[in-house]
Amino acid sequence: MPSARRTRKTPLRALAVSAALAGALAAPAGAQACGNVHADANRASIKQVDVATLCLLNAQRHRRHLPALRVNRKLSLASARHARSMAAHHFFEHGDFVGRIRAVRYLAGARSWIVGENIAWGSQRLGTPEAIVKAWMHSPPHRANILSRSFREIGIGVSRGAPVPGVDDGVTYATDFGQRH
Repeated sequence: MPSARRTRKTPLRALAVSAALAGALAAPAGAQACGNVHADANRASIKQVDVATLCLLNAQRHRRHLPALRVNRKLSLASARHARSMAAHHFFEHGDFVGRIRAVRYLAGARSWIVGENIAWGSQRLGTPEAIVKAWMHSPPHRANILSRSFREIGIGVSRGAPVPGVDDGVTYATDFGQRH
């Protein structure tokens, strides 16, 4: 879960943190109001999985009286490209996420900005939107991105396939968070 902030007065800072994702954890608040939370991305549409993931993330924010994250098409493009790349090329890392966000022109014209990224993958019941959001919420750095008051926009990318070889039913997720000023 790296995050980075830039203003004209401060240099680019990035923090990279790896967190292991665990198995079955308690259901997030508001999950019952979200559809397709148990969707298998290998059988459901990617759009359904994206919508369910956003709903669960915003349920977590709503529970803490934070504003909902709005989908940004540029951040979604960066997220989707990264999720597809990790699944296709069998790697699992953030790499230059700021560079990917710059490449889709999300930062163009901004006086200051803050961005962050969460990634995850799972297979079978551990690859559903509910399982992924549960794992992120039980990982302090990922949870910090989800609940950050600084972030107002999100891009969600989900790809069929695992970032490791030999997993036939894996699903890879990337979420890019941002706010521009």
